[in-house]
Amino acid sequence: MKAWYYDESDPSDQRAPHLSSPLPPSDITPLLTSLGVEASHHPTVDTVNTFASSRNYKNRDEVNISPSTMGAAYDEKLKIFFTEHLHEDEEIRYVLDGSGYFDVRGGLGEGEKWVRVWVEKGDLLVLPPGIWHRFTTDEKDYIKAMRLFKDEPKWTPLNRTKELEENPVRKEYVQNVLKSSA
Repeated sequence: MKAWYYDESDPSDQRAPHLSSPLPPSDITPLLTSLGVEASHHPTVDTVNTFASSRNYKNRDEVNISPSTMGAAYDEKLKIFFTEHLHEDEEIRYVLDGSGYFDVRGGLGEGEKWVRVWVEKGDLLVLPPGIWHRFTTDEKDYIKAMRLFKDEPKWTPLNRTKELEENPVRKEYVQNVLKSSA
């Protein structure tokens, strides 16, 4: 797993790295932790099972995102995934194969910056409820991921609007994560 601040100077291809200065590995965990994001590497599904059990995740499914598995819907789905949104539940993804990018917003107001997190096979990412984020495949156009859920799958994306800043889950995230880590 690698992370860096997203370079927004050329927005033409969301699947490009948009690499600014890569963060040294020692800086990735503290940065993600300050955003409430948990990141870890699990070489086997057995360790993911242990993780899931410790957090009471009972359900899971798998998604296979690529042009060959999604056909003509691939480009349209990527646009949807790349629209800035939040969820009212944790979003947990374990990469079974391939790679891609999760972009998460750091900071508040004018200080908001995208942090691009590149995940590959074995990486597990937990995004807290209320964090602005988006997803895209990288230039390889392929990722297979396991999604974990506490109960029934419930991960409705709420696309960013000014009014959504008043959502109770968003307000709780800002108060408990962003303001407490500032």
